[in-house]
Amino acid sequence: MDLTDAVLSFALLGALLTITPGLDTALVLRAAVTMGRGPAFATALGIGAGALAWGAAAAVGASALLAASSVGYTILRVAGAAYMIFLGVRMIVAALRRGDSIAEAGTAKIVPTFWSTFGRGFLTNLLNPKVGAFYLAVIPQFVPEGADPLATGLLLALVHDVEGLLWFAVIIMGARAARGFLARRAVRRTVDAGTGAVLLGFGLRLGLSSQ
Repeated sequence: MDLTDAVLSFALLGALLTITPGLDTALVLRAAVTMGRGPAFATALGIGAGALAWGAAAAVGASALLAASSVGYTILRVAGAAYMIFLGVRMIVAALRRGDSIAEAGTAKIVPTFWSTFGRGFLTNLLNPKVGAFYLAVIPQFVPEGADPLATGLLLALVHDVEGLLWFAVIIMGARAARGFLARRAVRRTVDAGTGAVLLGFGLRLGLSSQ
């Protein structure tokens, strides 16, 4: 298998994984519905940056060290689970809160910034050791014999990153096309509650898992 075959094969696998609904998709969709196109793209870029960081870590072997250290993995797993649970509970509480229109009338609306939404996507991926485990298990299988492991690993991670950003762009533009329906308060609350439930579920599963 040469480098071209490796990239194409990995791209196919990455594309299939990218379009599978999951935590990242839920976060981007939620941002697109509740905050708009800009924050949604910022969230997507943050998710991509987190995935790329894990890909780089796998390429240089840091993920292998993490996998070998049960203490290091446990610390990262608990931190990631706590962060996801925190976000999930906050979204669910916001969705269930009543009298929003009255509260908003007396409170200045917090405008999401690029860095706040980027950071949320970045931390969600960076604090998820399952992402690192995926890269650790998969990337070495696609490094051709004689190729530079670091350069090849970074290239494969970047390919997966680009696929993710393209998929997120489709989701964001689709949400924008349906903005009239999605802008309804009931729909926004449903999306917030659904995304919060996904985050809470991921966090609990991650926190209770032993590997």
